[in-house]
Amino acid sequence: MMADFDAIYEEQELSEENMEEAHVQMVPDPIVIRGAGNMTVFGLSNRFNVQFPAGLVSRVAPEEFKATVLRINAVLKKTLPVNVKWLFCGCVCCCCTLGCSLWPVICLSKRTQHTLNKLLEWENSHLYHKLGLHWRLSKQQCDSNSMMEYVLLIEFIPKTPIYRPD
Repeated sequence: MMADFDAIYEEQELSEENMEEAHVQMVPDPIVIRGAGNMTVFGLSNRFNVQFPAGLVSRVAPEEFKATVLRINAVLKKTLPVNVKWLFCGCVCCCCTLGCSLWPVICLSKRTQHTLNKLLEWENSHLYHKLGLHWRLSKQQCDSNSMMEYVLLIEFIPKTPIYRPD
């Protein structure tokens, strides 16, 4: 009798493993959009490339993609020149202030990142989540050296299967 019980238990365990395998979905790697500007402050470039990536074909309209990147670039165009001025002033006064003169530019840089994150949250909730995409600002290591840079990551959201009992 104990052998019958073990056989049923093993069979049930195998069916649970098969169920887990049935729900595994392949999600493409995120699309990385690197900074394309001529100026970088604390790893944040002054603009991103508006060229439509091939991985987004049939997922989002090129016009929508371009509009989103242009909105991001508008925020950067407005905030980064101020950050550069404060960085220059902070570097000039750094010796006299023992480094405290760099705090304003660090705070401004954090504020710029926060503004970009809020913009991306708005874009995601109004358009991209409905299309199965998620945009976010992410820090990654540069390809050419050990420095860090901020990039835009476009991640693919896996579709949740709809359970329909037969």
